[in-house]
Amino acid sequence: MKCFFPFLLVLLWCAPAQGQELLPFKKIDTTQLFLEVHTPENFDSSKDYPAMVFFFGGGWIGGNRSHFLQQARHFSKRGLICFLADYRTKVTHGTTPFEALKDAKSAMRYVRKNAKDLHIDPTKIIAAGGSAGGHLAAATALISDFNEEGENLKVSCIPNALVLFNPVIDNGPGGYGYERIQDAYKDFSPLHNIKKDAPPTLLMLGTADELIPVATAKYYATVMEKVGSPCTLKLYEDQPHGFFNTKHPIYFEKTLNDADSFLQELGYLPIKPLKTKSKDR
Repeated sequence: MKCFFPFLLVLLWCAPAQGQELLPFKKIDTTQLFLEVHTPENFDSSKDYPAMVFFFGGGWIGGNRSHFLQQARHFSKRGLICFLADYRTKVTHGTTPFEALKDAKSAMRYVRKNAKDLHIDPTKIIAAGGSAGGHLAAATALISDFNEEGENLKVSCIPNALVLFNPVIDNGPGGYGYERIQDAYKDFSPLHNIKKDAPPTLLMLGTADELIPVATAKYYATVMEKVGSPCTLKLYEDQPHGFFNTKHPIYFEKTLNDADSFLQELGYLPIKPLKTKSKDR
């Protein structure tokens, strides 16, 4: 097993579908993982931009990086460099949730390590994700274990802010994925590893979510605030798991606007009123 971190970035860019660029960030045996890069309009190479790294949902079982394509397009237009990250899943790679977390940490380290070449402000890197991808984003900030062998741990994988879409935050008994995590939940579950001075967090959840109880999210936000880690919880009435996806246009836009406002408040985005016109179908 070995990790692959390219030295000359300019030589390793390749063009995927939809006209975007793919950046290889990790190779494990024969598996190559990529970051799909979305740059701001009128990109200026003399500037450093905030960055946003998205992790797709799918229970660590399936899914792919296109999950957050529309969100990445929005935030790149707003002035962020956005990355849609690959990670290993059970269906595609025969792996466990632990390998998924190792890959998420590798992606965050890669972006920070290469911030200068990528024209990124290393103090303004946001991790975002939905469901199991929300777990991965939160875990890059809170979980100290599950790092790839041979990786440079001096490069921090901890983001500067978190945007979480109905994230899996509890992997303990009774929580999501416990049957696969078992006793490792003590070192894997964000809820069980809350700490002081964690990155400012936006947590968005539908009140009818069948996987993440509202009570769990409220407890998470309360404990985060109590230990000195700002956490904003946004609840969306009667909405199920996955309510933020594009098949629910009204809530896609609501969550997009709430995330945008959150990042404006942090100073990561310019203040700009957003106009929305979509209607739920």
